[in-house]
Amino acid sequence: MLFTPLIVCTLALLLDRLLGEPRRWHPLVGFGRIVTAVEKTWNTQPDRPARSLFAGSGALLLVTLPIVAVAVWISVALSGLWLLVAQAVALWLAISLRGLTEHGQAVAKPLQRGDLDTARYHVSRIVSRQASALDQQGVAAAATESMLENGADAVFASLFWLLIAGIPGVVLHRMVNTLDAMWGYRNPRFLYFGRAAARLDDILGWVPARLTALTYALLGKRTIALHCWRTQAPEWDSPNAGPVMAAGAGALNVRLGGPSPYPSGIKQRPTLGGTQPASASSIEAAIALVRHGTWLWLGVVFAVTLLIYVMGF
Repeated sequence: MLFTPLIVCTLALLLDRLLGEPRRWHPLVGFGRIVTAVEKTWNTQPDRPARSLFAGSGALLLVTLPIVAVAVWISVALSGLWLLVAQAVALWLAISLRGLTEHGQAVAKPLQRGDLDTARYHVSRIVSRQASALDQQGVAAAATESMLENGADAVFASLFWLLIAGIPGVVLHRMVNTLDAMWGYRNPRFLYFGRAAARLDDILGWVPARLTALTYALLGKRTIALHCWRTQAPEWDSPNAGPVMAAGAGALNVRLGGPSPYPSGIKQRPTLGGTQPASASSIEAAIALVRHGTWLWLGVVFAVTLLIYVMGF
């Protein structure tokens, strides 16, 4: 059916709006436990680069291929209404627009009240920075960055891969993105073991990240966003997070990046965005940017579908 992609995306977002993320039995939680067990078993020689890289690549295939095979089987075995429902459920389990909103507001509201300790606690749940060392502006910047980056990973990339490759696409991307979050650290234990997962995540996220950056630019301060994307993104150490966060910070005209405290010490990062310091308002603005971007994507899907229908393709 011509309008199936639009219906699937709309149903998934409606489920996310009404139900949010499953509190129990979330597939990604179970996947995370499997990944942890596999890593403990396979990552036994992190000091030997070649063997660690080989083990990490094998572990990547071990934990993803069987699940992707099941996703392919579901896509082939089901048809009609059942396939539509399965696609909507798969996308609902992959996206996290309501969860992103709840996590962001859990930081923004205490900041608005001047309750820095509570804001630090909630920001520690969504970023890996040393929250106790962050001042009010640092907490706001960390949360704003998280909203922008997770909007790309947990919302727009999931929509993109569902539209491009159905259930197998959205499932593969979500698993690889989770593996990158768990194995993609540049420390002695994961430097080589997690490299295959990190590179595959870069590949799968390359197009969605740039579409996200364009979305942020179109919906915010366009000139600043495009300038920041062009001049600041290449300085960032991630090929996908750079465009997303530079364009997002520019669209909000907020200053992000810079030195940040981590458990391992202060990490010097390039400055991104405009001139305004981060605040509770910038967190709320980032959430709104992601939400409005989602509606823009649905509008584009509708327009393309309608064009195909009118042209008789």
